[in-house]
Formats: sequence, structure tokens, C-alpha cells
Amino acid sequence: MPNPQQVEKIRKGDGFIAALDQSGGSTPKALKLYGVSESEYSNETEMFDMIHAMRSRIIKAPSFGKGKIVGAILFEQTMDRSIDGLPTATYLWEKVGVVPFLKIDKGLAAEENGVQMMKPIPGLDALLDRAAKAGIFGTKERSVISAANPAAIKAVVAQQFELGKTVLSHGLVPIIEPEVTITIADKAEAEAILRDEILARLDTIPAGEQVMLKLSLPTVPNFYKPLVDHPKVLKVVALSGGYPRDEANAMLAKNTGMIASFSRALTEGLSAKQSDAEFDAMLGAAIDSIHAASVAG
Repeated sequence: MPNPQQVEKIRKGDGFIAALDQSGGSTPKALKLYGVSESEYSNETEMFDMIHAMRSRIIKAPSFGKGKIVGAILFEQTMDRSIDGLPTATYLWEKVGVVPFLKIDKGLAAEENGVQMMKPIPGLDALLDRAAKAGIFGTKERSVISAANPAAIKAVVAQQFELGKTVLSHGLVPIIEPEVTITIADKAEAEAILRDEILARLDTIPAGEQVMLKLSLPTVPNFYKPLVDHPKVLKVVALSGGYPRDEANAMLAKNTGMIASFSRALTEGLSAKQSDAEFDAMLGAAIDSIHAASVAG
């Protein structure tokens, strides 16, 4: 069963969730934005060492532990590594008071009918068992919706909830993430279909269990309020989806009960070349602004 203290911290939502889960495909881009070029590492091992150093620097920064971040989503390699001699998930909860989550999806299948389903997840049960033993609270799994196609969106939501039920069976809380691409012309229509499909699937969640939802910021403020208020939903979190931080914050502030789960918008402006003081000042300003938007509603 999930840790009751962690459940309450997420339910209260007095802060936001930091998404520190860039995987192999997105790590070079994340490092480049951090000021580390591909010429500074020669293989995948060195690349992952550098991204772990970046994530450790973020987690150990004084501003990260000031109570404005309630959770952090980790990449599998980050879960398997340590910070100052402690497993990362243990460090997050015991040293910083941040609830640890794990990204479990293995990326996206090719687009069909305007959506990208999740690829198969080999060894899923073993991974979930390992996550639970490592002190992970919940998981995150992402699909992408790029067209208001009712049948395709139905399939995305069905796959997400099937996986979510497997996660629940291991005593973990799933963050179901059917991301709607923010640039599509029929975004509002896709959101309407998605909301209805999620509401229908929530009724299939077993009694006493809850899931979380990670959704693109809606076109109409508070459009997802029926999901926020649903008894089977522990928390609804918002992804920035490519919006600049200021724009994402302004949109989020209009949505009561939703909190941020930002990745790129959190680390915007951070650089490996900054001094620790400069780094923490930049990170602290980002945290303050995202926190303010998360609790505004």
C-alpha cells in the first residue's frame, strides 16, 4: 500500500511535481539546454553520468528542499543510482521531503490515426516490484494525442488504464498521462473526447484505489475540474507541453486544483557553467513561479 504520509502530501498539493525523467532519447537535448554539448561525452555511460550529475545538483540545491516541490518523477537509471550514498528515492523522501515517482513507459509507438500509443514494457512486473522495494510511490506513463479521433483516443485511454491497474496491483499509484499536443488545430475537441473517456474509465478503478492524471493545460480553464473532483483521482497535474514557463504558469493559475508537473519549464535557464549560487538563484526563481501558479486556484 502507498505510504499514507506521501498520499496526504500529494493530495494536499501544496506545491508541484518536478519531472526529472528525461530518458535516453531526450537526454542529449536536455544536456544541451544545460550547456553540455555532445562533444563533452563519448558514450552513453558518460552521457547518463552527466545527466545524473545535473539531476543530483537540482535535488541537492537549497531551493529544491524548501517545501514547494511535493514530488519528483525519476528516470529508471536515476532510481538505480544514489545521491550522497543514499538511493535517489530514499534521498528525496528522507532528506528533502519529496515524494518519488518513476517513469515506466518505454517510449511511443509510431503515430497511427492521430495518436501514439505506448510501446510494450518488457519485464513490467519485475520493474514495479523493484520500484516498490526502492521506495517509489508511483509511476508515470505517457501517450500522445495529436488529433480529435474518438476511436483512437478511446484506445489510448484504454491502454493507459489497463497499465494503471497493473501498477495499482503492485501497491503503487499510477500517473496516467495521455498528452494532447498543444499545437493541433482541434485541441479543444480532442480534450472533450479525452475527458469523457477518462471519466468512463475512472468508474472501473477498484474501490479504495486512486490514480493520478497528467494532462496538457486545457484550452478552456477548469475544463478538467470534473476530473479534479472525482473520488478516484488523487491529483491532476499539468504538463507544460512546450509552452514557455511564464505562459504555462499563467495558464495553470486559471485551473483550480491542478498543480504543475513541469520538466523543461522547470530547468529553463539552468547551466552547468553557473556557480552554485547562480544555479540555485535561477532554480529558486523557477520553483517560486511554478509553485505560485500551482497553488493559485
